[in-house]
Amino acid sequence: MHRLDDAFDPVGVWRLVAYYDVDEAGRTSDGPLGSAPQGMLVYTADGHLSVSMMRALDGAGGGTETFMGYAGRWHLEGARMVHEVAVSAHPHIVGTDMVREVELDGEDLLLGGTAQIEGRPQRRLLRWRRAAAFERTGAPAAT
Repeated sequence: MHRLDDAFDPVGVWRLVAYYDVDEAGRTSDGPLGSAPQGMLVYTADGHLSVSMMRALDGAGGGTETFMGYAGRWHLEGARMVHEVAVSAHPHIVGTDMVREVELDGEDLLLGGTAQIEGRPQRRLLRWRRAAAFERTGAPAAT
């Protein structure tokens, strides 16, 4: 994995590869959308974004959510991606900035951050792959 360079351009369509919770020791477990989530993330050249994620159609893998989605504006601040939420399936995040650390891992974009879940901090990691690469190789096994 490596940090972003000045040439990085997130504009385009990304498909969700994996969504993990990460514990204090760095171990991963299924995130809130279960073991096989599906999703799309769209960054436009004029600074807008839209993200939609859902549990697998067959309901596999449990999880506490069935759908997550929001839209708004985006910008990079060094190695951090800022999503300015304008609309959301979760009204409590409307008007907030979702700040994520950004790394690249081959063709994958990793967005990580910490949220307050049931009164405690929970680290989460989302692995996205450009749609063209995702569709060429099929839904990859999560790493």
